[in-house]
Amino acid sequence: MWEQRVEIKGPYHFELALDRLANDPLNHVDIPERTVKVPIYEPEPEVAIVKAVGTVEEPVFIISGRHAETKANVIKQIYHIFQWNIGLHAISDHFYQTSLKSIFETHRGTPIVQDFSLYSCLVKCIVHQQLNMKFAQTLTERFVHTFGFEMDGVWFYPSPEKTAELTVEVLRGLQFSQRKAEYLIGLSQLIASGEIRLTELAEKTDEDILNTLVKVRGVGPWTVQNFLLFGLGRANLFPKADIGIQNAIKKLFQLDAKPTHDEMDDFSREWEPYLSYASLYLWRSIETKD
Repeated sequence: MWEQRVEIKGPYHFELALDRLANDPLNHVDIPERTVKVPIYEPEPEVAIVKAVGTVEEPVFIISGRHAETKANVIKQIYHIFQWNIGLHAISDHFYQTSLKSIFETHRGTPIVQDFSLYSCLVKCIVHQQLNMKFAQTLTERFVHTFGFEMDGVWFYPSPEKTAELTVEVLRGLQFSQRKAEYLIGLSQLIASGEIRLTELAEKTDEDILNTLVKVRGVGPWTVQNFLLFGLGRANLFPKADIGIQNAIKKLFQLDAKPTHDEMDDFSREWEPYLSYASLYLWRSIETKD
């Protein structure tokens, strides 16, 4: 076993990050212990443990793992997943001068936490399309529990190679729709064959990624925006078609009806270049009783 102490610049509210992670039943989160177990997919599967030992204003973490030879890689991935290289202080200061001041004060230091792998992010995006959250999570759990694997109490998504070999009928047995099963298998086949290389795609611009992925059957702009935000951590994404964001804006600004896209454009101009954080905090504002 190895351990590494990490100090970052505050604010960084790890408990609020864990609270969001705990919404996904596949995540291994212990909020009282301020701990999360993270599946590391590359180069070989292993589990890292991240524990907070500091405060919101002075964040300190202990990362631990089993294999000393992969320590550097694990730490690099943890930094990316939890966005420890992003200074939230400057972002908070920006929003304190905008119409989102109140929710940024309430949820101060909430980071954008990335999905644990690019492939699992795309899988979730496809599964969650046009489903309510509860059933989408149930369907994702069934998929992972049936075709993925467990290590140290943590579930790993199956590889794209394994999913590519599945049949539509098998996924239909888990209550996937015909089309959703076809979409998931088709995407996985493109990744498994190397036609789509996610690590290379991650180096491209938002526009290039959009143009590449929307050519895939079953992948539309909403899926790509979520992939850019929660897979790659791009800072300036604002999915206007998202019902949650529409509801949050309606509530915050006491509108009689959900905002139109033009109204959302008007509201969001002052939030740039951090629209992804505006999106996150708007979601957060309707996820809690605050």
